[in-house]
Amino acid sequence: GDKFDVPVEVAKMSELVKSMMEDDGECMTEIPLPNVKGIVLKKLIEFCTHHTKQEAMFEIEKPLKSQNMADVVQQWYANYINIEQVVLFELILAANYMDIKPLLDLTCATVASMIKGKTPEEIRTAFNIINDFSPEEE
Repeated sequence: GDKFDVPVEVAKMSELVKSMMEDDGECMTEIPLPNVKGIVLKKLIEFCTHHTKQEAMFEIEKPLKSQNMADVVQQWYANYINIEQVVLFELILAANYMDIKPLLDLTCATVASMIKGKTPEEIRTAFNIINDFSPEEE
């Protein structure tokens, strides 16, 4: 797999990585993450680096005040999360697996913003969900 050099404080945004480092006395040089694709890990590191070194993301208000993520988080984060749906869902899985709460909050809020104000049929179309309800169940 791919290898990435990541500063310790950035890597420690992941509770999974942080606990692995603590178990190994912080001298760990490589941390295998077989459940995360290289392209997704690169995107995840970009988030953690910005969050740690430049500008921490504000807490996301719930319920969302807008469908527009630029109204919910700072502009950098709104631009960052403006990605293809398949990458968004892979990022949710990676953030959950690696236990990175701010990224999980951002990705899940983005999905919520995609659902906000839509009918069930519009949601099915947006997420390519097949309606398996009978007319009576609906």
